[in-house]
Amino acid sequence: MLLIAVAAVRISSRSGLPSLLLYLGIGIAIGQDGIGNVAFDNAELTQVIGYAALVVILAEGGLGTKWKEIKPALPAAVVLSTAGVAVSVGITAAAAHYLVGLDWRQALIIGAVVSSTDAAAVFSVLRKVPLPSRVTGVLEAESGFNDAPVVILVVAFSTAGPVDDWYVLVGTIALELAIGVAVGLAVGFLGAYGLRHVALPASGLYPIAVMAIAVVAYAAGAMAHGSGFLAVYLASMVLGNAKLPHAPANRGFAEGLGWIAQIGMFVLLGLLVTPHELIHDFWPAVVIGLVLTVVARPMEVLVSLLPFRIPWQEQALMSWAGLRGAVPIILATIPMVSDIEGSERIFNIVFVLVVVYTLVQGPTLPWLAKALKLGASGEAADLGVESAPLERLRGHLLSVAIPEHSRMHGVEVAELRLPPGAAVTLVVREDTSFVPGPATVLRRGDELLVVATDPVRDATERRLRAVGQGGKLAGWLGTGGATAASPPTGTALRFHRSGEHHRRSSG
Repeated sequence: MLLIAVAAVRISSRSGLPSLLLYLGIGIAIGQDGIGNVAFDNAELTQVIGYAALVVILAEGGLGTKWKEIKPALPAAVVLSTAGVAVSVGITAAAAHYLVGLDWRQALIIGAVVSSTDAAAVFSVLRKVPLPSRVTGVLEAESGFNDAPVVILVVAFSTAGPVDDWYVLVGTIALELAIGVAVGLAVGFLGAYGLRHVALPASGLYPIAVMAIAVVAYAAGAMAHGSGFLAVYLASMVLGNAKLPHAPANRGFAEGLGWIAQIGMFVLLGLLVTPHELIHDFWPAVVIGLVLTVVARPMEVLVSLLPFRIPWQEQALMSWAGLRGAVPIILATIPMVSDIEGSERIFNIVFVLVVVYTLVQGPTLPWLAKALKLGASGEAADLGVESAPLERLRGHLLSVAIPEHSRMHGVEVAELRLPPGAAVTLVVREDTSFVPGPATVLRRGDELLVVATDPVRDATERRLRAVGQGGKLAGWLGTGGATAASPPTGTALRFHRSGEHHRRSSG
């Protein structure tokens, strides 16, 4: 199954077809109406596994979210995830009631379920489409935040008996979000502090520890009667921006787990659905999805972003980029587990809606961005800096990759002006490594090994990033990266590689 799913990603990248549809197709193909003839109808197990997969996906998304991009977009994303969700639920539920004929409880459940943008779909699509950082930041943050209030609404609408008054729901959502924020930030900062100050015996343990901390954030948030989904996203975002040792390896490990989570989740959802039953609910799903896509989502964006003076082109793209994926389908299992009347029809409508409109929106998003002239600006690319702690010698080994558009290209080693206590010890260029001199000119594609003593580690990384953004004159052009003096010399350097230590005497 994994090999087939990996091959499907290749097909997806060539055809422009969203990979989630291929995974759903694999599940349907081996299901009871397909060639595999596997009978599976356990909605409760699907919900549990779906929640676990969503935790991993949110953790992977949070680790890859850059704070400098999401910070200016945070207020807009918060409003979209709260007030915007209320607008979308109201309009979509009204359409489901008056146009399709569902009763109000079923209509409200569908409105809540499909009002959540899917983190997996948004993260996977947006990172392939070059968009302005503000647009990407708002959409990524929204997809990470809006699961929490939507889950609360779906659970409230799916309980037996009357639905709570609106002010009770608002108070519950506010309280759970506040607890989720507090727990997520606390776990994230504590975890980052621990990983930065305790050197583990093997580099392969760092990615495991990072993901374990993310899962702890979810568990702690849920046990505190808060939003575990919000807690895991915030904790992961803190960890991803904390300059942890072996950061690229941490993200690579999380990305691999994220792919496994997506594959398992979508295949299981494909197994759960009964294809021949979808025919009766096809047109109701199309009608509800049409209202959601061309009325509810644009109104949600318009009302939520009104105070932020965002250009109409960016609002139009955000309206079209409200991608749905596995999250709405997983949430549609909640009324099935609660045995709500008509829950199977709700699940079928949501399933068809997600498939049809993902098929429409995903492939057309790059075209719309180009038509609205919203391609990413030609900003200098940030450096990839990986740090390995040299515990006994109070030092760090930084691995610095110079990307294609970095302004470090053409800069001499001496012109880096690293703080005392830091030095470029090796350059890897086109599979050849050499020890650079002060006049060595750096090129795009080079990988540098920089050794820095513990007191100047942060100053060294700031300076490297500043030169990458502003070139050799970064200090005079307003780009950060001021040097810091710290003169310890004559110590031995310990190189950290795959958990083993190799010693070499310094000058």
